[in-house]
Amino acid sequence: MNNGFLKMTAVLLAAAMLIAAFASLVNMQGSKAADAPAGGTEPAQETTEISCGVSNGSVEEAPQEKIPQECVELTVLAAASLTDVCNELKARFEAEYPNIRVTLSYGGSGALQTQIEEGAPADVFISAATKQMTALEEEGLVNSESIVQLLENKVVLIVPKESDTRVSSFEDAATDAVTMIGLGEPGSVPVGQYSEEIFTSLGILDAVKAKANYGSDVRTVLSWVETAAVDCGVVYATDAYTSEDVTIICEAPKGSCERVVYPIGIVAASAHPDEAAAWIAFLQSDASMELFEAYGFSDARD
Repeated sequence: MNNGFLKMTAVLLAAAMLIAAFASLVNMQGSKAADAPAGGTEPAQETTEISCGVSNGSVEEAPQEKIPQECVELTVLAAASLTDVCNELKARFEAEYPNIRVTLSYGGSGALQTQIEEGAPADVFISAATKQMTALEEEGLVNSESIVQLLENKVVLIVPKESDTRVSSFEDAATDAVTMIGLGEPGSVPVGQYSEEIFTSLGILDAVKAKANYGSDVRTVLSWVETAAVDCGVVYATDAYTSEDVTIICEAPKGSCERVVYPIGIVAASAHPDEAAAWIAFLQSDASMELFEAYGFSDARD
C-alpha cells in the first residue's frame, strides 16, 4: 500500500469524525430548544397582583375575577380638633375597606367651608359647629339628607402646666391676672365663636379682646398655651386632653354658649358618594363611638 493511499484514507476518516461531531452538537441544541419555554430561554416568573397597596398573592392564588377593583381616594375635610381620633379611625376604616383610601385634611371649620365653596375636591365635611354646615347646606353644596349631628364637645379654659397663674375662672381673663389670652379667630374658627359667646354672656368681651391673640385653628391656640406664649387659652376639652403640658381650669359656664355640636355630611360635588356614605356609617358604629368617647367626645345623636 503506497503512501498516497494512506494519506487519502486518513483524510476521509477525519472528515467522517467531524461530520459525526457536528451532528451530535445539532441534536443537543435541538433538545435544549424543545425544553425551553416559548418566548425565551428563562423560566416564566410568577407575578403579584396588587390593589390599593394590598398584595393578593400570586396569580394562581388570586384568580382574575377575585382581584379587587382600583382604589377609591376619599377626601375628608375635618375640624382640627378631630385630628387625633380621626387619624386612628382612618387606619381602622381602611383595614375594613381595603379598596378605599381616606385623605384627611384638617383646619378651622370656616376655612374648610371656604375651600368647599371655592370648589376644592372634597367628599365629606366634618365641622366643629353647625353654622358652617348650615351655610353649605343652604348653598346646595352639601347633601341635606346625608347630614348627621355626630358629636358633642365642651369648651374649656386652660393654662400652661407649670404656670403659677392666678386664673381660676373665665371671668379672670378680664383681670390683671391675664396679660395675653389665646383664642380662635372668631370669623373662621368655631372655638373662637364660642369664646366670644361666653365672654359676651359674662359682659367682659371688650376687655378680653384687648389682650387676645387669635389663632387660625384650635390646635394653634393649644400650642401657644403649651409653650407659655400666652397666659391662658380657650380650647375644646378634647384638645386639652391630648396634651400633658396644659392644665384645665374650668369648663365654660353652663348656658354661656350654644352646644358644641359636630355635624358631618357628604359634599354635593363628591365623585364618590357611596364610599362617603360608608365612611359616615363607619363613624357611627359602636366601636367608633367608643373611640370618640375615649378622646373626650360624646354622642350628639341622642
